[in-house]
Amino acid sequence: LCRGMQASKTENTKKAEPFYWLSMAKQKTSSEIINEARNVLRAVGTRRPFTPTDGQRKLFGPQNRPPSVFSLHASSFDLAESRPVSGVRLNPLDHKPILITSAKDEDSSVFLPKPPAEAAEVRKVSSARACLCRTTSMGNLFSAKVALPDQSKNALIHEKGILASCMLAHNETCWDSVFNEGSFVIICRNKHFENCIMIIILCVHTISFSDQMKKPGTNSSWPRSSGWKRRVTGLEDETRINEWEEEEVFWRIKILPILHELKKKDNIENLCLACTKLYQALNEGNMLGKQFKRRSELLKTLYKLVDIDSDPLCLKLAKIILAMKVDGKNLLSVCKLAFKICRNEKNDYIVHNDSLLDCLLEVLRNEDLQKNNEALLYCMGAIQFMSGNAVLLNEMVNKGAVEMLLQLMKQINNIKENDTYFSSLGHLLVQLTATLRNLADLPPARCQLVCSGAASELCVALEQRVNDQDVCTYIVRILSKLSSYNDFCAALADCSRCYILFLALLNKHQKQQDLVIRIVFILGNLTAKSNQAREQFFKEKESVNTLTSLFQTYYELDLNAQTWYHDRQGKGKNHLKHPSEAEDVMIKLIRVLANLSIHPSVGATLAAAHRVVELLITVLEYKSIDDCEELVINAATTINNLSYYQVESSVVQDRKLHIAEMLLKLLMSDNMDGVVEAVRVFGNLSQYHEVCDFIMQKKIHKFMIALLDSKNHEVCFSACGVLLNLTVDKNKRAFLMEEGGIGKLVDCLQDFGPADWQLSCLVCKTLWNYSENFTSEASCFGGDTDALLVLLTSLLDENLALDCSLDREERDSHRLHWEREFKPVAEKLLDRIQSHHSVLPAVPITPF
Repeated sequence: LCRGMQASKTENTKKAEPFYWLSMAKQKTSSEIINEARNVLRAVGTRRPFTPTDGQRKLFGPQNRPPSVFSLHASSFDLAESRPVSGVRLNPLDHKPILITSAKDEDSSVFLPKPPAEAAEVRKVSSARACLCRTTSMGNLFSAKVALPDQSKNALIHEKGILASCMLAHNETCWDSVFNEGSFVIICRNKHFENCIMIIILCVHTISFSDQMKKPGTNSSWPRSSGWKRRVTGLEDETRINEWEEEEVFWRIKILPILHELKKKDNIENLCLACTKLYQALNEGNMLGKQFKRRSELLKTLYKLVDIDSDPLCLKLAKIILAMKVDGKNLLSVCKLAFKICRNEKNDYIVHNDSLLDCLLEVLRNEDLQKNNEALLYCMGAIQFMSGNAVLLNEMVNKGAVEMLLQLMKQINNIKENDTYFSSLGHLLVQLTATLRNLADLPPARCQLVCSGAASELCVALEQRVNDQDVCTYIVRILSKLSSYNDFCAALADCSRCYILFLALLNKHQKQQDLVIRIVFILGNLTAKSNQAREQFFKEKESVNTLTSLFQTYYELDLNAQTWYHDRQGKGKNHLKHPSEAEDVMIKLIRVLANLSIHPSVGATLAAAHRVVELLITVLEYKSIDDCEELVINAATTINNLSYYQVESSVVQDRKLHIAEMLLKLLMSDNMDGVVEAVRVFGNLSQYHEVCDFIMQKKIHKFMIALLDSKNHEVCFSACGVLLNLTVDKNKRAFLMEEGGIGKLVDCLQDFGPADWQLSCLVCKTLWNYSENFTSEASCFGGDTDALLVLLTSLLDENLALDCSLDREERDSHRLHWEREFKPVAEKLLDRIQSHHSVLPAVPITPF
């Protein structure tokens, strides 16, 4: 027994070997791994469809009123997001996990604390005798079989699950040992009884204790502070020794049997079950973490199982190893293992059930960014794969992943460009931003991103990583998604450097379509919601030149694509998809120009910008609405906004007849949206005599009268605006009666009436201009006179005209339009009709 004890002691003190040596080729350098990872991410690209929406593509704005604002559908530009390999630009598992042991990383041996050398630190004899009496009172533990082991100061005996420890306090001490049915007692004896000290630390009968644990109704939790634990009093290391003894007993009774099961390697199912039991036992014994003395032995066993080709087993192994708080190369290996498991979407279910996400988030929360940046890269890559699953994505939000990722981004942003780790952390940032992009689809995550100041941090990262196309692409994707929401858009607009940053990216990556289109979309969202944003962007150096340069670039790309298509049309090419990538960029570029033109001073400047107007006219010239409806309609809308400004240097005014010719083509199309936009532009351009003559010459006025039959008030509003401008010219008023226009105007007033006081005002203005030179209401309005009289009288009655069912704010606005716009004109028109043959002085209404 003594020899066995001595051998164990020797084994504990010898140098530990690495847990697991793999036979493999030479390991790759970090640089090779990162480069390979980038290629893998770009190659794999997607794991599953993940289609985001980045906004709405519908165009807003009053026809023939001040310039309008655009907002677009996201589906036209946001590419299908999936579970990209986005950024872990490395081989998922280029070598198997290896556990590295060193004095710094992991303890390879277990040592028993030395007892005090001085006898003075030992309690009095009476206490020792009392301890002996308490111990022997447990029953007849001694038998006739007595063995006398060699003398020793300290002894640590391991035999058949029995643990005993004895601290001696006298140089002349000899031992007696008694063994009885699996129980072992050491007696410390001296020649003089009064100096004899006998300390029994622990006497355990393993068989009977195990049986007791298995009895029904018995609590399986290990008794951490129960009566069986013998206290060592009067010693400095009393607490540490007791904890170690307790841990050692728990190890042999609860953990070792499970490890024996794992060493059998009989089948995967049993191994997985054993791993589950092992994790539960370790958690029960408070052995998870770095303080566990047998930690190295445990990890050695676990790492030997990693070579088995089973994702469920490797998942359970990874969970235990991460819970043991490994670091250094061991952490890197297990993070690679987690990355490999999560890369396969078929494992999402088991990943969710085994709560691997908790372990990985713990790594992100606690590990040093610079020391373990490569391990964090694989860890973040695994989380990014998880974010492609809707269930796991919601779980991330609930576990506070958004705030955690933003904190990690702040740490990365604090690393300056001249720092050694700056480049390698760029790979980690790709994974982080790719995950945030997926999280941005969830409303709770969007709220957290707004409240946590994500806009400013994303702009800082974008500015620092302007040369990293992958990082820029993912950050721009996040911003394009979030900028569709008012609260985040306002927060982004407050980042004063975002405009110059976006312009710099547009100039640097002009032909990177997926990046350009999202930046332009963001600018469209910013300029759609804030007049201050319009002015601030416009004032940035070369802002308009950058937009027009991009427009020219993608216009040429579109022309080349069309030429190539027509050349190959006879070679099996059936159709050209619209909108093409180039067309999509131009659509959103025009949207920015249209939104900028809403600002009075900016709009007047753009109306005089020859290059801007010419590009818009070019779109109407070479692009059919049947080819790309949205592009043509957006161009017409932007021209309408610019035509609102009557400045001397206006290019729109100089090219008004040519624009009218292009609009006629649009007006004659079968596309109703295109017709409405053309009518709106004619509403502004018809203020010029040359355009009015063109309208009469091309019979466009008949088309406008026909549009009055439309039950769409916006269509009627635009058509009535053109007719109003035509009636300013005395020589052109007769057409209104000839084409039945009076009756349709009266019908329009009756149909819409109080619903749109602005439209009703336009109808009254048109009838006022038309009736200027008539001396009889009968000859002027014909059979519609009586109906018009009744209608005007009722609409001027305040009690009948104002709808009291509206809420207070809407009712006040409704009253304001009635009092300031409709009422003055309607009263004059009613007075003229009621005056019979009296001649009223001509007071032409201001052109529409």
